[in-house]
Amino acid sequence: MNRKRVYRTFIHKEAVFRICCEPFEAVTREIVRQRAILEEYIRRHPHFQHSLQPLAVKDDAPEVVRRMACAAQKVGVGPMAAVAGAMAQLAVEAGLAAGAEEAIVDNGGDIYLQTAEPVIIGLFPGGSGKIGRLAFSLQASDSPLSICSSSGKMGHSLSLGRCDLATVVAKDAALADAAATRAANLVKTVADVEPALEQTISTEGVSGALIVKDGHVGLAGKLPPLVRRG
Repeated sequence: MNRKRVYRTFIHKEAVFRICCEPFEAVTREIVRQRAILEEYIRRHPHFQHSLQPLAVKDDAPEVVRRMACAAQKVGVGPMAAVAGAMAQLAVEAGLAAGAEEAIVDNGGDIYLQTAEPVIIGLFPGGSGKIGRLAFSLQASDSPLSICSSSGKMGHSLSLGRCDLATVVAKDAALADAAATRAANLVKTVADVEPALEQTISTEGVSGALIVKDGHVGLAGKLPPLVRRG
């Protein structure tokens, strides 16, 4: 097919999304809807927003809340560590339900996608040279898939570590997001990279992980092939 993908930016509250999906409005409506649902839940349960530990939620909690809480429980972090990934996956699912053949949503470095053709996903660990041009090469058969990243040096999200980049690959985006957050929290020096990788891929549902710290790149588990961006 060799389609030319068109990516559009959608900004809602503090979140910046890059979206590739023909029924764009279906995706953005779902983002707005899910954000309102989450905000209403947080209004009634403010501890959900601020906890740095997993929280139990009731079975009748909204789906976005249950996805976040489940991922946080598996990883051992607060539920908000999974919010960007959960939103990205729900948005893609809405696009597919509206008839899209493929949908890609990047929520500030937390990505969920279902593709019909190969795609290159760039990684941004900072710096220059080969490490600064890392990317994953994905085939359509690899999707649906989530690739989520966290950093102790870039972005506005809370990180307790000093990791250049921690990237996690999983089928579930909330889980990938939460696991990437924990991995980045664990890394303060190069010596922390290998233990952090081992802990990350031991989590049920995590396929693979990549961690970059001070020029050192660690890989574990099953990852898409690494290539260099042009």
